[in-house]
Amino acid sequence: MDVSEIIIPGDTPGTEWRLPVLRFKGRDPKAPKTYIQAALHAGELPGTVLLHFLCERLRQAESQGGIAGDITIVPQANPIGAAQSHFGELQGRFDLGSRTNFNRDFPLISIVDRATLIEDLDDYPATDRLKRQLLHMALGADLVLDLHCDDESLQYAYIDEAFWPEAADLAAALDMEAVLLSDGESSAFEEAVGFAWKYEVPGERRPRLPGKLSVTVELRGKRDVDPMLAKKDADGLWHFLATRGIVGDEKPAATAFSGPAVPLDNVEIIRTPEGGAVLFHRDIGERIAEGDRLVTIVTRPGQPGGSIELTAPQDGLILTRTSDRLVRRRGDLMKIACDEPSKASRKAGTLEN
Repeated sequence: MDVSEIIIPGDTPGTEWRLPVLRFKGRDPKAPKTYIQAALHAGELPGTVLLHFLCERLRQAESQGGIAGDITIVPQANPIGAAQSHFGELQGRFDLGSRTNFNRDFPLISIVDRATLIEDLDDYPATDRLKRQLLHMALGADLVLDLHCDDESLQYAYIDEAFWPEAADLAAALDMEAVLLSDGESSAFEEAVGFAWKYEVPGERRPRLPGKLSVTVELRGKRDVDPMLAKKDADGLWHFLATRGIVGDEKPAATAFSGPAVPLDNVEIIRTPEGGAVLFHRDIGERIAEGDRLVTIVTRPGQPGGSIELTAPQDGLILTRTSDRLVRRRGDLMKIACDEPSKASRKAGTLEN
């Protein structure tokens, strides 16, 4: 394993950021190349600990000549966000300087322009330099996995329709309980990777991308940083890499994915009409029917009519819910994967900011 660091100068005198990069050299130049990163939202750590255990296995395989394709791993992809703390709480989702989500505003370029990402880096602030170098590394691979987590959540993934159903082997290997099929219309990291491949010929969109994969994996919730879960997920990711012929001597049989795979339009986001205390009546992983009571919002405690009941707009599977128990008006409470499209309008791209 080769360990190097990318140095990102800070935007004020005397500061800089260090981005560790772990590389495993494959024995077969024709085998798929893999790029995996975690903690782009710096406080989302299940992927970081997964990669800690995966690298133990990769080092052993490397010593035995068991790695076919090059593997690049960035276990802590956002040192800038990891250093942001406000009144003792980590603020790793948004850049405090620009107020931009660290997983948005990645450059949307063609793969033929990959080299331009790291040209004239001194012209960019630190957050943009970070994003451009992460994207540059990812575009040198064939398979790209961006490991995140949600708040309170099942294991699921965002996968561009251009990679489905070929990517069902990843969903099965990681024991995902659902897949959300995205439209590739945002500037999030995994969609910027897919954009570069789709527009290999600028202006001409490729609808299918055989042999490629770019995916956001949601490894349960923020508090699911657990050694047993991390080892289980590392074993699952190893199985995926083996199935794709990247590690091991033989390809194991791929297991089947049995969960729902639904378009983003089929995701109901339950939002609170007023602020208040949250009382959940249903948990993640439960299947609910239209009209089921989901949440009570206590808006004026102790007063007549001081609470609001929220019910399910249609049948579905509860994927996520917020860990907050005091919410603001229009705050997100739940995501529900459904068989039918939501009646709520959705802009093209990702579900959240």
